[in-house]
Amino acid sequence: MISLKKNGIQEQTKPDIKEILHLLEESYPQVQTSLHFHTTFELLLAVILSAQTTDLQVNRITAELFPLIKNGPGSVLEMGRERLETVIQSCGLYRQKSRQIMDTCHMLLEQYKGEVPRTREELMRLPGVGRKTANIILSTAFNIPAFGVDTHVKRVSGRLGLTEGKNPRAIEDELCKIIPPAAWADTHHRLIAHGRSICRAHNPICVECPLTANCFFYKSKKEEKRNIKTQTEYS
Repeated sequence: MISLKKNGIQEQTKPDIKEILHLLEESYPQVQTSLHFHTTFELLLAVILSAQTTDLQVNRITAELFPLIKNGPGSVLEMGRERLETVIQSCGLYRQKSRQIMDTCHMLLEQYKGEVPRTREELMRLPGVGRKTANIILSTAFNIPAFGVDTHVKRVSGRLGLTEGKNPRAIEDELCKIIPPAAWADTHHRLIAHGRSICRAHNPICVECPLTANCFFYKSKKEEKRNIKTQTEYS
């Protein structure tokens, strides 16, 4: 819900979700995860590694890691944690992640015959897998409607006035209510792409943004500048 003042009176207007989705699709017609992977297991590892690490850095790491683990979880366990840490040490929280990956591989072999499970509940039992990670795997690997909420999705959806939630689960629930399930995965990727390229955390490039007519953040900034100018003129 967008909240703006007009003539000192607070007004509530709903963002035009259809228009926003249309503009996002026009701006980012071909969307997919920027993480490199060939198998669902590789995607799982890449997403675990991506916490507090850029996708670009994860791709550098997995370019070395994946050729060493062609046989899946068993290959990781054969590698051993010390060797795994050496390969992923340029990744943030690499010791914690190496432990999570080793424990996850044990669980996959013991409980899932070495396969990555296909339900959110089962995925979230794996060490290092939270709701966001599970949702990304469901939508990307299995084409099951799910909406992963990361820092870009949180920032852009909040600025557009699509969500008011303060935590990822609340934001996910709000987005899933207003966006058709068939569009969840693509919208997730488009919001991330927009957050990386234009709607950045610091110094967003609003002059190049196709969504300004639908953006609460942009409108509120314009109103703020207008008020400052008015105060200056009458001071």
